[in-house]
Amino acid sequence: MGTERGGLCVFRRVWVAGFSAAVAAVVALCAVSARAQDSPTTDAPPQADKNVPVLQEPAPVERPVVQAQAQVQAAPEAGVPAVFENRIPTDQMAFLSGLAGASSNQVIHDKQFKKLMKYFVPNCEFHYGRDMGLDEALDMVMGGSRAPAQIRDGRYFTIAGSSGPYLAGRAMIWIDMKEGIALGAFYFHPTNGEPTPTVAVFSRQVKDKALGMSDLPQEFDEDLGVWASGSNVPALTTRYFLTGSNIRVLLEHDEDYCSGSNLNLVPQSETCQEMEADAADLDEVAAYYLDQVHYRTNATAWMIGPDQVAWISVRDRTCGGVVDPLECRIRVTREHTRVLTGRPMPRPEPHPVAHR
Repeated sequence: MGTERGGLCVFRRVWVAGFSAAVAAVVALCAVSARAQDSPTTDAPPQADKNVPVLQEPAPVERPVVQAQAQVQAAPEAGVPAVFENRIPTDQMAFLSGLAGASSNQVIHDKQFKKLMKYFVPNCEFHYGRDMGLDEALDMVMGGSRAPAQIRDGRYFTIAGSSGPYLAGRAMIWIDMKEGIALGAFYFHPTNGEPTPTVAVFSRQVKDKALGMSDLPQEFDEDLGVWASGSNVPALTTRYFLTGSNIRVLLEHDEDYCSGSNLNLVPQSETCQEMEADAADLDEVAAYYLDQVHYRTNATAWMIGPDQVAWISVRDRTCGGVVDPLECRIRVTREHTRVLTGRPMPRPEPHPVAHR
């Protein structure tokens, strides 16, 4: 019995000593762990070398919010059409006032004016009898011209020339000195198989792929009409636009020949509605031609394909038995032209009654 009690006492002392040692070990481990969080150990990853550039994740890119189409096409201030980009700085046009009254020949050869032309003359190949730069063609037609440079209303600068050595070449340049926009026009009679005669309006500041005269400044339209009338350019002719993207697109006849001053353009031998039908035909043929030659600025020969012949046949059958066949022909032709060019159709409006 005494022996059993002595063994039990020894066991308890051993158990207590072991338990105390275990507790002490746990406390020690906790202390080491706490210190490890406060200071690096030999197992911690090495410090970054400050001499080695650190690659950082790129910041997320914020995409611009796409605005509604109506807001994108809204006209800028001062009524300048939205199709114009990269205005000419005012200080680059200050010298123009001093050229008023000078001959167009003097202006086209002026060093400052040649520098200014780079802002609005497309850097493209132009087929005027042969392939050449558009600036060279302008020099050929305006070089030697005695027509004086004119400034209208203190802001619209115009020069013109009709001394082209062949193909009845003539041209004009128009600059709005207030708004910093410029356009030109080149008229001639191509003999290479494309529609003829043609007027190629141009501006490096415009890059749209579908245009009508209503997209351009009204003041330019007015001065273009004055130039055409004084230069024996027909009121109605195939019309293109040479853009800053160095392509040739259709400049659609979207004028209303049955109202306003456009009535004065209608020949006595026909009605204004007949003139609109002729304009629609010219635009459709030009749009088809441009599609065939892939809108190249110096494209030459082409030929009417079977699809064009088939479309004309369908149009004639469609409009043959209606009450107003001429109005039907204009509408169907315009619709087909817009399909070729991708230009949206305007909202339909009542057509005025033609009395001429």
